[in-house]
Amino acid sequence: MRRVQYERGSGSEMLEVVAAEVPVPGVGELLIRVEAIGVTLSAIRRIHAQHVTQLRAEVAGEVVAVGDGVDGFSAGYRVVGLCTDDAYAEYVLLTADQASAIPDGASAVDAVALMRSGLVALGALDTAAPRAGETALVTAAAGGVGHLAIQLARVRGAAWVVGAVSDEAKFDFVRELGADEVVTYGELHAAKQADYALDGVGGTGLGATLTGLAENGRAVTYGTSGLIDTEDLLAGGKSLTGFRIGRLAQRDPARYEDLRQEIWQYYASGLIHPVVHAEFPLDDAPAAHALIEQRANLGKVVLVP
Repeated sequence: MRRVQYERGSGSEMLEVVAAEVPVPGVGELLIRVEAIGVTLSAIRRIHAQHVTQLRAEVAGEVVAVGDGVDGFSAGYRVVGLCTDDAYAEYVLLTADQASAIPDGASAVDAVALMRSGLVALGALDTAAPRAGETALVTAAAGGVGHLAIQLARVRGAAWVVGAVSDEAKFDFVRELGADEVVTYGELHAAKQADYALDGVGGTGLGATLTGLAENGRAVTYGTSGLIDTEDLLAGGKSLTGFRIGRLAQRDPARYEDLRQEIWQYYASGLIHPVVHAEFPLDDAPAAHALIEQRANLGKVVLVP
């Protein structure tokens, strides 16, 4: 089979397609013939910041073999789940507890968009505890998570949705998703103040997100860590909560499963639709990474072996 290998050299990094053996499923594992791989900024940041070489990603495809101790799945099932090692490949291993059945009628590409980016968006929204009639702010609104967060905020009852992006070229795309108002980060102070914010930027962008909150507003960030001026929190009675989908999956698997089912229900009902900016073959994995790191994507970026 073919697999993308990540190597870190002296001052350089490289993604290279190599020949590899098809893995054999162990206890509690599924062997998947991969149809789609979701590329995320968080995974790219992880290999840069933590100096790891494992390419992890959400993958979707067909079960071709199962290991001992697996119940509920067999060859021929179509599943999606998080692969934590060597995910950029034609065949991968998934632990059965990470796998979720793909409903009939859903494509593998839609599945990888919904079952990672969509779960992050819905989990962050759930953490914000939205109430009907409120104003929502979504930063990184054109990205893989953000474009779904815009739609989910509306589904959960937001009366006004503000999308914040880095470039005016993304305005039309975010409006088409259902945003009432679209601004750049530098214009957040002039936008309608939000009751809650879903922040996908993090870092130095956290300050701008807090600027976009109304008094007593609440922000949930799933972006990178960063410094903020706590006076903004104190003076405005605002709150900031961190969110990671992996932590939720580990600490509260029942709630995680509820979110998965909720996402599929919204999708089946036509209330949300994932947008795929581009599909890349494995050989073009470096181009997929570059597109996301440059924040040039409108929607999800997917590798298709």
